[in-house]
Amino acid sequence: MSINERAILWVVVATGISSVVVQLATIREFLALFQGNEFVIALILFSWLALGGIGTRLAHRATQRCAQATVERLSALSFLLAGLAPIHLLAIRMGHPYLFVQGSSVGFYPTWGYILLTITPYTLLIGFVLPYSLFVLRSSLPEYPGAKIYITDNLGDVLGGALFSFVLVYWASPLTAVFWANLPLLICSGWLVWPSPLNRRRGLLAFFGVLTLLSVGLLVEPLTLGPAEGELVWYRESRYGRLEVHQSNEQFTLFRDGKPLFSNQNQALAEETVHYPLSQLENPRAILLLSYEGGTMQELGKYNLQNIDYVELDAEVTNALLKFDLISEFDRLNLFHQDGRSFLAGSHKKYDAIVINLPEPDTFQTNRFYTDQFFALAQAHLAANGVLSFSITGFDSYLAEPHRQVLSSLFRTANRHFKEILLLPGQRIFFLCRNQPILTDIPERLVQKGIKAPYIQGYFAGNVTTDRIVRLNDLLDPDAPINEDLYPRLIRLMFSQWFDKFAASPTLFAILFMISSLLYGCYLTKEEYVLFSTGFMTMGSEILVIFAFQIFFGYIYFQIGLIVTVFLAGLLPGAWLGQRFEGRQWQLLARMDALLMALAGLFIVALLGIGDRLPVAFFLVFGFFVSLTCGFQFPVALQAAGGGNTAVTRTFAADLIGAACGTLATSLLLIPFLGVIGASAGLIFIKLISFILMRRSHE
Repeated sequence: MSINERAILWVVVATGISSVVVQLATIREFLALFQGNEFVIALILFSWLALGGIGTRLAHRATQRCAQATVERLSALSFLLAGLAPIHLLAIRMGHPYLFVQGSSVGFYPTWGYILLTITPYTLLIGFVLPYSLFVLRSSLPEYPGAKIYITDNLGDVLGGALFSFVLVYWASPLTAVFWANLPLLICSGWLVWPSPLNRRRGLLAFFGVLTLLSVGLLVEPLTLGPAEGELVWYRESRYGRLEVHQSNEQFTLFRDGKPLFSNQNQALAEETVHYPLSQLENPRAILLLSYEGGTMQELGKYNLQNIDYVELDAEVTNALLKFDLISEFDRLNLFHQDGRSFLAGSHKKYDAIVINLPEPDTFQTNRFYTDQFFALAQAHLAANGVLSFSITGFDSYLAEPHRQVLSSLFRTANRHFKEILLLPGQRIFFLCRNQPILTDIPERLVQKGIKAPYIQGYFAGNVTTDRIVRLNDLLDPDAPINEDLYPRLIRLMFSQWFDKFAASPTLFAILFMISSLLYGCYLTKEEYVLFSTGFMTMGSEILVIFAFQIFFGYIYFQIGLIVTVFLAGLLPGAWLGQRFEGRQWQLLARMDALLMALAGLFIVALLGIGDRLPVAFFLVFGFFVSLTCGFQFPVALQAAGGGNTAVTRTFAADLIGAACGTLATSLLLIPFLGVIGASAGLIFIKLISFILMRRSHE
């Protein structure tokens, strides 16, 4: 192996490490800016992969029409890529306040537009550099195999995913992670030009210039986090999101991903959260809190409770609550840092009340606390006269149709397990669910118990009248869909509600996406369509596995990171095996398509049969074999396409764009509208077309 070849391959590895870490940091940054909106992840991944595919095509055109690929230009591009990483992240963070009102909700199309505006330069360059590295090698070694670059890039991706998921996410802020992830790329870029005395000086200047830029990013990062109003007094990047405590006069508010979680001055909500459900009970003793609302503990202290179990997924959240006296510690409080649903599934306790203080069911993560299966689990952990309470956003005078459907779906789903359900209107609509009669004279009940609740006793009679209660319950649709784990109807309804809020339509988005995909599919050769459908299925399967994992095991970041890394790791041995086969390309591709469809079928059967009893290993092994099969197909399809520079760029682009479409279609269309099982069947259909094409070619 020549020195240049070794140096170029190390640049490819370092580029993979850098790009994956920057991609994951970018996702977390957008989640923090757009209030943890999970749909943002799909938009980022789609845009990232699609723009990467465009960058790949640009690399071929640039070397064909403009200038020959050289080591010096590759080194310059790599330095530029490392220097662009902190600028890319800071542009995302600092541009948001100038385009959007701080703390406001942002519509689908403006969100996507901002994503494209900020990530395009970096992602185009990422897509450009990988094939350009191959063109540099082929300038001196014309027969250099394109599959080797693909394998080397996968190695870098795996290392980057593992570095971020198992190391950086635990202790590094976003720009700190970017700093460490780009140091290997800086070193390897300098190594490229070091043998040439003429270019060595320029390489050193570029090295220290980019190193300075990365270091400046570390220094200015704290300055970019200040809120528009008040003062930032505490900040952490936990495994589950960005946590900030803002102080305004005497008020402390804890934010996660830009969304307020708790405040020490929200007396009204604290009273409603506690006294609405507990007023129904004669002598409550044991309470379960899934997450927390500011002031809740003070209100619970007015009851003679013997046991309070408080479950919070993120330990950093409770650390902040204790640090700023947003929660009071006392002997009867038992604190658990665990996923709430997993906690209930592993517990045999019975509670007089289960109080849910979780965000709206607008993400796959939170939706699992509003499904038929969860309500069955909660009901099994309630005493005979126990009560379940949760709330979602309320309305003033007009109830929009998407919001009405959300309320109706929640009502019908809970009603399968609770005989009595009462909706109490207000700024938040509270659901009280139990198998005993529910009493609406809450202020009188509190007076009888000798409990003081100034807000409820002063405003309940005026705001929560019998007429308003009856009117709200009469508005519910008796035919609304049941929300289930594997068929998350609420996700679809919340998605529609997001569009309706801004007088937009998801139909336009769906039509444009399908037309663009069909037009691109018609433009592809048979070999390219195989890789397009393979990329589609790989990313679609990854989304399905993560979602199914969330349903059955809860959101544990370490294991989610493990899933992502496993999907990357399977590509390596698959591509290595694929390049060892010569001839019979169409037959091999058809067999791999059949294997992918069989794996998706096995996934469906397993979920339908024993979904809640599947071990973690099943999802990891499934992900590994899907990616192994997909990795195998790339060198085989590349060989079938001829292996030249044009074939390399077109197949690379088809793989990336297919992965982009698979991410978007599975997250925003297939799962919300067809459920997990229907989405899996959709992936099989995409692969079936490829299988038919390969069989015809073989014949």
